[in-house]
Amino acid sequence: MTEAYDLAVIGGGNAALCAAMTAAEAGARVIILETAPKAYRGGNSRHTRNFRCMHGGPLGPLVEDYSEEEYFADLMKVTGGKTDAHLARLAIRSSEECLPWMQERGVRFQPSLSGTLSLARTNAFFMGGGKSLVNAYYRTAEALGVEVLYEASVTHLELEGDRITRVDYTHEGRAHSMRPKSVVVASGGFQADIDWLTRAWGPAARNFLIRGTPYNRGVVLADLLEQGVESIGDADQCHAVAIDGRAPKYDGGIVTRLDCVPFSIVVNKNGERFYDEGEDVWPKRYAIWGRLVAAQPDQVGHVIIDSKSLNLFMPSVFPPLKADTLQELAGMMGLPPDKLRETVDAFNAACGDTSAFHPTELDGVATTGLVPPKTNWARPISEPPFYGYSLRTGVTFTYLGLKVDETAQCRTAEGPVRNLWAAGETMAGSILGQGYLAGFGMTIGTVFGRIAGREAAAHANR
Repeated sequence: MTEAYDLAVIGGGNAALCAAMTAAEAGARVIILETAPKAYRGGNSRHTRNFRCMHGGPLGPLVEDYSEEEYFADLMKVTGGKTDAHLARLAIRSSEECLPWMQERGVRFQPSLSGTLSLARTNAFFMGGGKSLVNAYYRTAEALGVEVLYEASVTHLELEGDRITRVDYTHEGRAHSMRPKSVVVASGGFQADIDWLTRAWGPAARNFLIRGTPYNRGVVLADLLEQGVESIGDADQCHAVAIDGRAPKYDGGIVTRLDCVPFSIVVNKNGERFYDEGEDVWPKRYAIWGRLVAAQPDQVGHVIIDSKSLNLFMPSVFPPLKADTLQELAGMMGLPPDKLRETVDAFNAACGDTSAFHPTELDGVATTGLVPPKTNWARPISEPPFYGYSLRTGVTFTYLGLKVDETAQCRTAEGPVRNLWAAGETMAGSILGQGYLAGFGMTIGTVFGRIAGREAAAHANR
């Protein structure tokens, strides 16, 4: 291609689009190189549904307030303190101004939600989900003059000294190169490369399911790391949740998630419980369950509930298995019937007074003398019919990524790469050392996408 671009944005999801729109609004000529076909554009962003947002009072669909300190405390709890506090607070503080910015660029939000998600104060949900957000951003970007090339797979960024001098990519079966003034990498993690996952996790990774796009294979990430661009995060840390074991290998998306764990017991293939199902409200702790299931035999878990809990969580895309007795359910799920019966009996015997049961908040209805305990929502599993789901580890995105500073700029050991920035999942490990907080990936992508676009445009306009 002979056109002269100020900025090449690699990737086509939320962070990439935020960078592209911001740079175009600053007068830069921008091209997006999206690996996926147009019908599958948007990366993992098309599977998202909400944005976690700080606010000092009611804001858009959000009620009451959600302070910086409360937000940061929630993040510290799920990461165990493994975060860059400066960058985390930057993302949190900036999120408040992002919500109206998103609305101005075509994003629409649902009215605030009630019920078991407990998110009316903290998370704004997109009307139409992530696909609608992605489509709105593409419309806005194209109206700003941003060019988009689909099925354009970037294969190499040439790093010479302290700058990227060339972007190589394939398109329509041919090799191409361009020499933009600035580059923003927003092409996600490496989770769709099962061989890379296996090198990080060991053979267990062969049994993992990939919740999101099959196009995030870490090609650009690996290319830059090989050239000495500094990394952040561990290869075996990721946003991994427990999803329905019947989900497809790739691209099942948000609908494969199961939200029933707090009202269940979860057993492994031997019929044994292995963790506290009631540790916290689901949006704060759901992301630990992918790793917990990954540590079980054959990387599988099984959810067991009874009829009184069936309507306490969002309906699943696949109906649960149903049986009149636990023994029958065990047979349907491939579990040892006697052991499951023993586990359920022990759990039921450890349950006490359930009068304070409250499905949408920590209620302290706990087991006594049981290991592991269930510390909230512990009610006997006793009312037939009984229901069961299988669980598998569903990887959303990996945390090994490009290290950035508060301007989203990348660097080598010698110093900053003057015209290279990163945003979204490809740098999220700068903030997420482990664990996950619902809606925070979209916060990181939006905040650092805007920063990267601003800085890249300023560099190109010098």
